[in-house]
Amino acid sequence: MIENCDMNCKSCEQKESCDNPEKKVENNLDEKLKNNMANIKHKILVLSNKGGVGKSSVAINLACSLSEKGFKVGILDADLHGPSVATMLGFEGKKLQGSSEGIIPMSISSNLVAVSMASLIETSDAPLIWRGPLKMMALKQFLGEVEWGNLDYLIIDSPPGTGDEPLSICQLIPELEGGIIVTTPQKVALLDSRKCVNFLKNLKIPVLGIIENMSGLKCPHCGKNIDLFKSEGGKKAAEEFKIPFLGKIPIDLNMVNSADEGKPYISQYKNSETAQIFNKIVKSIIAWIE
Repeated sequence: MIENCDMNCKSCEQKESCDNPEKKVENNLDEKLKNNMANIKHKILVLSNKGGVGKSSVAINLACSLSEKGFKVGILDADLHGPSVATMLGFEGKKLQGSSEGIIPMSISSNLVAVSMASLIETSDAPLIWRGPLKMMALKQFLGEVEWGNLDYLIIDSPPGTGDEPLSICQLIPELEGGIIVTTPQKVALLDSRKCVNFLKNLKIPVLGIIENMSGLKCPHCGKNIDLFKSEGGKKAAEEFKIPFLGKIPIDLNMVNSADEGKPYISQYKNSETAQIFNKIVKSIIAWIE
C-alpha cells in the first residue's frame, strides 16, 4: 500500500493515478462515461462514408420519430468539424450550460435532448482545427459529462468516413446496439457505403441496416417519379452483404425547408408519404432491437 495516501486505493498498482492528477481526471471521466452509458438502453450510430447523402437529416428524423412514439431519446452530433444538428433542430447560436453534475443538453421536446459542438464554438463560421486526440477527448466528454439521464435511445450522428470520430465512438461505446448506414442510390455512393459495412464488421458492431436516401423525386406537375440518382442501389448492396434494407426515402423539398428552419420534418409533415416511410423504418428498428 502507499504510505500516507488518502485516496483509499486498493493496491499500489493505482499509484500512477495518485501521483498524476491528469490520470485521475481521465479515470473519473471514464467512470462517468461508463455510468452514463449504463443509463441508456440503446445506442445507435448513424454513418456514411460519403458526405452529402443526407445522413444528419436521416439521423434527426429517426430520433424525432422515436421521441414521438414515447421513447426518451438523445441525439449526439459527433460531426465536430461540420456540426449541423444545431441548425436542423433550431438551437444554432445557443450555448450549452453547465451544472454541478455536468453539461446540460439542449431540450428539443419533452422526449428529445441534443448536444452539438456548434453550441461550444465561438461562432458558426469558426473552424475546428483539431487533431485526433483532441477529438477523442471531446467525444469522451460529450458521452461522459453530459447529463443524458435515463434514455431509451441515443442516436449518434457521425461525420462522413471511417476515421477518428466513428472509430472513437465504437471504442468508447463497445456495447453499441449497431450502426445504420445512409447512402444515395448511385454507384459512387454505394462503393463508399460498402466500406462502412466492412468498417462495422471489422469492429464487430452489428449492422442494423442500410437506408437509401434521395431515392427518387415526384414531379410536382405530373406526379411521375424521377430517379435523379438511379434507384434500388441501397437495396442491392443490402442483399449483397445479407443485411437488412430499411427503406427508401425520396427527395422532398419540405425536408430541405424544415432543416433550414430548424424544425424537424417528421414533426411538421406527419401525414406525408416521406414521414410514413420514416415511421416504417423506425418500427423496423424497434422490432429488431426490442
